[in-house]
Amino acid sequence: MVDATIDVIPRGTVRMDRNFHAEASTIATQSDPNPDLELVDAAVYNLVIDHPDGTILWDTGCHPEAGDGHWPGGLYDAFPAIDAHQHRLDDDLAEAGYDIGEIDYVIQSHLHMDHAGGLEFFDGTDTPIFVHEAELKYAYFSAKTGEGNAGYVLDDFDHDLNWNVIYRDNVAPFEDIEFLHLPGHTPGLLGLRVELEDAGTLIFTSDLADSADNYERMQPMGPGLIWDRRSWFDSLRRIHDLERRTDAEVVFGHDTDQIEAVGDGWS
Repeated sequence: MVDATIDVIPRGTVRMDRNFHAEASTIATQSDPNPDLELVDAAVYNLVIDHPDGTILWDTGCHPEAGDGHWPGGLYDAFPAIDAHQHRLDDDLAEAGYDIGEIDYVIQSHLHMDHAGGLEFFDGTDTPIFVHEAELKYAYFSAKTGEGNAGYVLDDFDHDLNWNVIYRDNVAPFEDIEFLHLPGHTPGLLGLRVELEDAGTLIFTSDLADSADNYERMQPMGPGLIWDRRSWFDSLRRIHDLERRTDAEVVFGHDTDQIEAVGDGWS
């Protein structure tokens, strides 16, 4: 167990149809062929891990100009980052007591537009940016060809960055911090297992599970948010098994209620 702290950095909100949040949440029937649809808010957050090996940033959030043309219009219409303009990465870190220059390492869970929008702050620096090999390849494939997945915005990650590429399924580059390769939402999604002295074992799923519904009921996210369904179920079962074996607290990718309950973080 490492003597470290984890601060939650609120980075705004993405709004979406509930059917994206959890597959088939609203279904038409013969007696109700036009059911009311519902928009839900999904929390965007980053983490700062104050660790003996350095200050580690988990993800970089939405680009502040997401609604001003940085995201394609159709993408923003489906997933509006309604307050991204109020959440520059450097400003949000400063509010939490950190300077962007104090970040020693960045871990990108994946490179979707709501997770990689602050990488520009590390352009031209030697700050190591951890990413899985499969994620980096798929992000460029998707953004450059129009195939793959529409959730990648090339200008988020096509910078002069010091990529530290992860090739294996389990890597522990820091004391009591393990990167977990959890394909399903994307090919190269990374989760995080952290062993804290006081809080115990924490598992951060990123978007393997947006919310408790995805994890506890094993209800997939909606259209376009699962890259490979079989891989998604396999990764989810892996986290369920790890939770049972370690008595871990599992933290989801966009669960607003959970993040509000967590508050400032863990120590």
